[in-house]
Amino acid sequence: MLLSPFMNKMICGCERKGDMAENNVKVLGTWASPFVMRVKIALHLKSVRYEDAEEDLLAPKSELLLKSNPVYKKIPVFFHAHNPICESLIILQYIDEVWTTSASSILPSDPYERSQSRFCAAYVDDKFFPALRRLLIGATEEDKKAALAEVVEGMVVLEGAFGELSKGKAFFGGDNIGFVDIALGSLLGWIEVIGKQCETKLVSEAKTPRLVQWAECFSAHEAVKDVLPDVDKLADFGLKLRAKVLKALAPTN
Repeated sequence: MLLSPFMNKMICGCERKGDMAENNVKVLGTWASPFVMRVKIALHLKSVRYEDAEEDLLAPKSELLLKSNPVYKKIPVFFHAHNPICESLIILQYIDEVWTTSASSILPSDPYERSQSRFCAAYVDDKFFPALRRLLIGATEEDKKAALAEVVEGMVVLEGAFGELSKGKAFFGGDNIGFVDIALGSLLGWIEVIGKQCETKLVSEAKTPRLVQWAECFSAHEAVKDVLPDVDKLADFGLKLRAKVLKALAPTN
């Protein structure tokens, strides 16, 4: 079966809530991936200790990655009691459901508010991030120009979403960092790097004043500040990643 690698050795709910919740936690990923940052921020919020297994995105994929995520072959992979869980937003929900007694919930308890958080996080992954990525690796100026327009439009959409979801508080999640904060906040380093490359301030007082304040609060949070990478280091990595992607896309004849 296609999904059998994900379903083997499942732990029953009573075991997950017990001693095993504190043991055998590992994150397979890389320091530069915003999707890996999401998992680490969530674990920091819940005060969960974990092993950090670094995957080199500029090298061939490791055997551990290929075995633990045979469907997508992407990071992050979250291991809990040796069971692999894939896709960052799914991992966030898993962490929130397992570690219920530590810190506040990542997802709202109200079903409607929870649905809105999931919708907004899906927008970040399905619409906003792909445009941001195209802005980084666009092969032509026309590609980059179109991607920039989408990113700028996306920032305005997210500014509006913040106004609705935050209810006047510091975070999308209200008083505390929540699901959407982690989903979007993990991209802040890349947003700054890409903004500098295209000489455009993507988060600005002129167009997104609430997101400016939010970004400052999010980046300074105890669970976040040691996870977000240095912008200069990230910019250097971005150049190498772009070169690798463009080389892979280049005609072979």
